[in-house]
Amino acid sequence: MDGAEGNAGQPGPAERSHRSSVSSVGARADVLVYLADDTVVPLAVENLSSISAQELHRAVHEVLQLPDVALDAFALWLVSPLLEVQLKPKHQPYKLGRQWPELLLRFTDASDDDVAMDEPSLQFRRNVFFPKRRELQIHDEAVLRLFYEEAKGNVLTARYPCDLEDCEVLGALVCRVQLGPYQPGQPAACTLREKLDSFLPAHLCKRGHGLFAAFRGRGSKTGPGEQGLLNAYRQVKEATGSDSEHETTLGSHYRAYLLKCHELPFYGCAFFHGEIDKPAQGFLHRGGRKPVTVAISLEGVHVIDSREKHVLLGLGFQELSWDHTSPEEEEPVLWLEFDGDSEGMPVNKLLRIYSKQAELMSGLIEYCIELSQASEPTLPQESASGPQEAPSSSPPPTQRPKLRRQGSVVCSRIQHLSTIDYVEDGKGIKRVKPKRTTSFFSRQLSSSQGSYTVVQPTDDSLEQS
Repeated sequence: MDGAEGNAGQPGPAERSHRSSVSSVGARADVLVYLADDTVVPLAVENLSSISAQELHRAVHEVLQLPDVALDAFALWLVSPLLEVQLKPKHQPYKLGRQWPELLLRFTDASDDDVAMDEPSLQFRRNVFFPKRRELQIHDEAVLRLFYEEAKGNVLTARYPCDLEDCEVLGALVCRVQLGPYQPGQPAACTLREKLDSFLPAHLCKRGHGLFAAFRGRGSKTGPGEQGLLNAYRQVKEATGSDSEHETTLGSHYRAYLLKCHELPFYGCAFFHGEIDKPAQGFLHRGGRKPVTVAISLEGVHVIDSREKHVLLGLGFQELSWDHTSPEEEEPVLWLEFDGDSEGMPVNKLLRIYSKQAELMSGLIEYCIELSQASEPTLPQESASGPQEAPSSSPPPTQRPKLRRQGSVVCSRIQHLSTIDYVEDGKGIKRVKPKRTTSFFSRQLSSSQGSYTVVQPTDDSLEQS
């Protein structure tokens, strides 16, 4: 299976106990499809071995009585603790399930014992290729709830890294959905403390342990996360008091949650796992590797520190070139090339991501770019006649925008990356110290949408690679 056959990535909120989606096999089989909140949709199907993902998708659609937009908004996924795959309509889930051990050996580093024990389940999830702008046009409460439950799971498991203040706002909306409107006379603080991990990511729910915690006793004050959550909960009612006529009260809160999640650059992404080189440190210049999550969507690529839960690099497709290599007896690598600077001088930077899923990531990037380019000619027709001519009046950019460096977890931290800086002197690629060059990767957006600007290097700025 290649990148065009589906999306494979690393598990997140689906990291649950092993479970099967097929309870019996024969002329008629019972198939279980799981929703984001672990609700089970049972389906009785015939000819299980040849039924397609599209047919199962329509069956779920009918059982849940969803509007037609759900056929585009959601997709069937095969998910296990080791691997996630979004299925294409033509895929046959039963056959892919039988091939699961082969997929694990090809796209994961799982041990033979883990491969033998792993079993995928069928899940009904958001379609990676469904644009966020279309999501905002939906008012059906059942569809909004499915989006909300999936997004909430990704926030609580820190698959979507969030700043504390954003976690508090999102957690307050969950409080409103689960507990109802804030009532001053109720012991809300105790209720929140008992169920804190239902509202905030686990790393924000940790309380003190050991000797000092014992001295604090049961009457200790709420932590900063609890107090911020309580304050945000108080404000939810007036913040969302003016609801749309097209939505119920719960629907408006689901929408508010999704709108907040849309501010996160990795919302709706497919996730993959890999490793990058650490910057050399210490007297011996020891490096090593760092585990990362690679998030890919219709808008770009984000590399997230798997342990620290913050973004290391975020790039729109117009800001990068890419390729993947799979040399024999060596690890597959996804290469990302982007503009940067070294000591104030512009350079080209290469980030090397080691991953057995490099081929899948490369294929998904290519397909996302194709989709975005195919949709561009229709955009002016959907917009007003006045503004649609504005983009053509501005000259094409000569340099991709520099990446922001701020304290937020969603902003890039290029200083934490170990990259290779290059420049071209007309004869060959040489290591730069520092100047920049055009890309030596051919896989990028067309020049009208973004390109590298050639900067001629000086002799003293090069050292042979």
